[in-house]
Amino acid sequence: MENHDLLPRRGYRGRLAPSPTGYLHIGHARTFWTAYKRAREAGGKLVMRMEDLDAQRSQPEYVDAAVEDLRWLGIRWDEGPDVGGRFGPYLQSQRHAVYLDAWKLLLRLGKIYPCRCSRKDIEAAVAAPHEGGSVAADEQDDEPIYPGTCRKYHRVVAQIAGSRARELEEPEGLSWRFTVPSSEIIEFEDLNLGRQRFVAGRDFGDFVVWRRDGVPSYQLACVVDDAAMQITEVVRGADLLKSTARQILLNRALGYVNPSWYHCKLLVDDSGKRLAKRHDALSLRALRDLGLKPDYIVSAEVPVEA
Repeated sequence: MENHDLLPRRGYRGRLAPSPTGYLHIGHARTFWTAYKRAREAGGKLVMRMEDLDAQRSQPEYVDAAVEDLRWLGIRWDEGPDVGGRFGPYLQSQRHAVYLDAWKLLLRLGKIYPCRCSRKDIEAAVAAPHEGGSVAADEQDDEPIYPGTCRKYHRVVAQIAGSRARELEEPEGLSWRFTVPSSEIIEFEDLNLGRQRFVAGRDFGDFVVWRRDGVPSYQLACVVDDAAMQITEVVRGADLLKSTARQILLNRALGYVNPSWYHCKLLVDDSGKRLAKRHDALSLRALRDLGLKPDYIVSAEVPVEA
């Protein structure tokens, strides 16, 4: 049962942020439906943002399918790639300059450093990180804790911040990591799951904000867009709780105001694994073909079986 007293009543701006790397499934449907309900109950606005930074996996047909599936569920938004709005563009693939400005600011502030580690270490940074195993063991996302191999470059960057760093206009084919304050406790109140607590350097390490192939990470793009689009509450899955701790640090560094957070409990299959886009049988497309109705799909009482 939601506590509607926790819903802000003035100036509410929520968002939907699907990634077009596959068809949406029942877990997405329930999270996006929650975001829609909270925006409407608060008398606020809902923004659709397509998180299509992963050029290798994002496909135009999945963009169209996401819009069609969400509209079939009865979800409507006030701003987005298909309806426009004053905070566009609403496709992340068209917002490179905005992310680059944020990277430059972090560089001038001495908050990031170049990383020369292998692509294998950072290949997941462009997408929202998710725990691949059973969420019964750990519902948090899991970007491996960086061992600090290239952290020595942080001191160099910090020394030149504000001077030579101002002349660096592009990430120059390097990966860049955010330096987390070791042992700092990051706490926040989740409006659904209660008080959350993470320790920087123990629960997560220095994380990627820019990939060497010229693409900003999920963490950077997310905070920049939420701030630029004036999002007041972020509704998403509980597998991103740890990402929230990272994003709080980024918001502080960039001078952004934190939104409120509402993380939905994850749906799992009969083996205890988090639902993913590989579960084709639970895609909204497949369920619709079976004749299921939207109100049945978004009902919290409906069991999930893989």
